[in-house]
Amino acid sequence: MNSSLTPVSAPSLKSPAGQDPRKHRFLMKLSAVIAGGMFIDGFILGGIGLVMPALTADLDLSLTWQGLIGASALIGIFFGGPIGGYLADKIGRKPMFIVDLAIFLLGSAAQFFVADAWQLFVIRLVMGMAIGADYAIGWPLLAEFSPARLRGKLLAFQEVAWYVGYLGAYALGYFMSSAIDADWRIILGMSTIPSLIVFLLRLGTPESPRWLISKGRLEEGLAIANEYMEDADVRDMAEEKRESTSFLRLFSPRYRNATIFVSVYWVCNVTPYFAIATFAPIVLESLGVEDGLSGALLLNGVVVAGAIAAMYLIDSVGRRKLAIPPMWTGAAALIIIGLFSHVSPIIILACFVIFSFANALSTSLTGVYPGEVFPTEIRGAGVGFATAMSRIGAAAGTFILPLSVSGLGIGATMLIAAGICVVGAVVSHYLAPETKGLSLGETSALLGAKEAHHSHKA
Repeated sequence: MNSSLTPVSAPSLKSPAGQDPRKHRFLMKLSAVIAGGMFIDGFILGGIGLVMPALTADLDLSLTWQGLIGASALIGIFFGGPIGGYLADKIGRKPMFIVDLAIFLLGSAAQFFVADAWQLFVIRLVMGMAIGADYAIGWPLLAEFSPARLRGKLLAFQEVAWYVGYLGAYALGYFMSSAIDADWRIILGMSTIPSLIVFLLRLGTPESPRWLISKGRLEEGLAIANEYMEDADVRDMAEEKRESTSFLRLFSPRYRNATIFVSVYWVCNVTPYFAIATFAPIVLESLGVEDGLSGALLLNGVVVAGAIAAMYLIDSVGRRKLAIPPMWTGAAALIIIGLFSHVSPIIILACFVIFSFANALSTSLTGVYPGEVFPTEIRGAGVGFATAMSRIGAAAGTFILPLSVSGLGIGATMLIAAGICVVGAVVSHYLAPETKGLSLGETSALLGAKEAHHSHKA
């Protein structure tokens, strides 16, 4: 399918009256090339679950190696997020924006030549590091160029691109494995094509003017801002201050609440999703759904629909309404599965559909909040740290789920996943700020020490 071979297009947003069409085209292109990286992220992570049975047989994998390879990219993200984010804050968004795509490209090509389990583990570990870095580079860069009225939609679109990449890998792999009996190395290596395309498109991307100003390069930053950004956003940058980059500032009283919120929120969204999605065919078949692979493909399609809905709703209904109620909905659906896993497979599949759609709505905010609640000088580090924390849960869920289903049963496993969603909903109720329509300077102050006692309810 075409979507699995080319980067997704930026959302169709008309240039408002009076806005420079050239600046609008730049913003759409920037959104598209960042989305291209997110597409590749999803594509790389989406293919592994489908080919797991084939590579297990070919490489004679033990249960331990299955879990390690399934979680390898997620483990890599744990290291790549903080490292990439710190470097993006230290040496700039622009150089890191190109380096991480080069790693994608090399890693994708290397998958064609895997001969042993440890080789695939190492390759996907390194690719995971590039994915983590891409989160911590791309989202801050897009947030720093986007006007307040479009920032939510453009950042949420990145999640759509991720899900399209995940679904694209699943659909392409499903076709290649069933219709033409392609080797699993070829299926995994197909990410080379979009990686090359996005790498070429990213060349020439300008540096973030906010980052330049935060480093004391005022004239250079303002020159880029005046060329590519709207006047209101150029004026907002007058508030930027020259500050040092330090990971320790994430845990200072001023930014501690922001760090806790985005980390817990992200963990509680992605842990149930990765645990279930990576092994969806196994989970669905254990629940009595005969064609688990087709059911998993359906669930991934539902997730894309949920992400698209979030993208179009976020700047009208606000962040909190998309962050909190869907987490309660997802928890309820998983509780029903956990308590009534012996009932009709149709009911179980319906609950999985509800969970997938609700989870996609709330997960879309994991691409929005981290880029908004931290200031420029630690925005990359903040996104990177939250990425790392989320992948501890995601990697653990991916590794533990097969063992949990085998040892505790599917019912208890689903109840544990529901409990994770409940924790996320409660924490979000007390800490999630409403950032709709606010400038980036304003959003990065909402969870500071003085404002921490407010929940900023919509």
